[in-house]
Amino acid sequence: MVKQNVTLAIDKEIYEKAHALGINVSKACENYLKQLIEAIEGINRQDMPKNRIESLGRDLDPRPLPYQGNFNSVEDWQTFRLWIQQQGYSKAYATNLFNYAQQYFDCLVNRDLSKVCALKESVRPNVLKALSALSKFLGCYEDYKVLLRNHGLGWIGRSTDDIIIDRLTRSENSCDIWVWVKQVKEARHELNLFMDLLAVSGLRFAECVEAYNLIVKLHAENNLTNYYNYDKCVLEHYKFKDVFLRNTKKAFISFVPSDLIDVIRYSPSLPNGEYIKKLVQGRRLPLRFGDVREAHGTLMTKYLNREEIDFLQGRVSSSVFMQHYFNPALITDLKERVFKGIDEILRLTNVLEGTNFLEEN
Repeated sequence: MVKQNVTLAIDKEIYEKAHALGINVSKACENYLKQLIEAIEGINRQDMPKNRIESLGRDLDPRPLPYQGNFNSVEDWQTFRLWIQQQGYSKAYATNLFNYAQQYFDCLVNRDLSKVCALKESVRPNVLKALSALSKFLGCYEDYKVLLRNHGLGWIGRSTDDIIIDRLTRSENSCDIWVWVKQVKEARHELNLFMDLLAVSGLRFAECVEAYNLIVKLHAENNLTNYYNYDKCVLEHYKFKDVFLRNTKKAFISFVPSDLIDVIRYSPSLPNGEYIKKLVQGRRLPLRFGDVREAHGTLMTKYLNREEIDFLQGRVSSSVFMQHYFNPALITDLKERVFKGIDEILRLTNVLEGTNFLEEN
């Protein structure tokens, strides 16, 4: 490559600041022009409007990336892993973020998300979230947003229509979810109580594992009443914020029959969610734990309104009513209506057959 000396007009104050920071001004300008040329050539091939091309000159940041060349050691990644774990994500989600961030780190370094663009719609949002977390950790989130905009990427994965169609198709092509619950209980007796709790509470799989083990643990410590309110038949998850009130997935309370709690508390704890999944897979049964929560919410529409179901499943929308006026403590018949739904679930799954929790609670 032949180098040619070219005189450029640069604001004196900007030059002095760049020089003081140790920035190679000549190299920074060269890198910036290279990126701009590549971006415009790529856009021209896609017939991008001229005004969008002109905006690239304002969007692209000529500064060298702060982490290039001094971030990628084992220690650096370990620090990033610890940082993710401190953000309130579940262990499984934090692990996924970390793995995707490592796998696609070069896209951030090279300011080229074309490899991400080529990913399947089901995978792309997870990679984008991982790179978003990494860019925040590295202090270059604004730079990352520019990359997203220049590549025409957004956070939306599969459309709502596609998700609904999948649910309809799954319902037509597979056995009823309550039948699956009974199949798991028949195949793995050691999971009977866990499946009972999952079915009647509507908790997410990971939350149900946490709740189950917390019941066992607190009973051993003679402190179960700090979690389970026997008068209201409610597991009060909100008292354990670090476990149940995560960034985007939350669980506040769950109505659960006291007889079920009294059996669980004397049971051994479960090692983890993967242990449960392997037990089910060992009997050649599909993993449908997420479908139980979906079925729970659908069945409860017979007895509860949308806001009540959202609250019990840990969803608090941004509506004015939910944010400022909805108070489940003022709904005097909420427990009665919830237990009507629980009673129907118990009949469908034969959970503790012969017991009518609605009458006893």
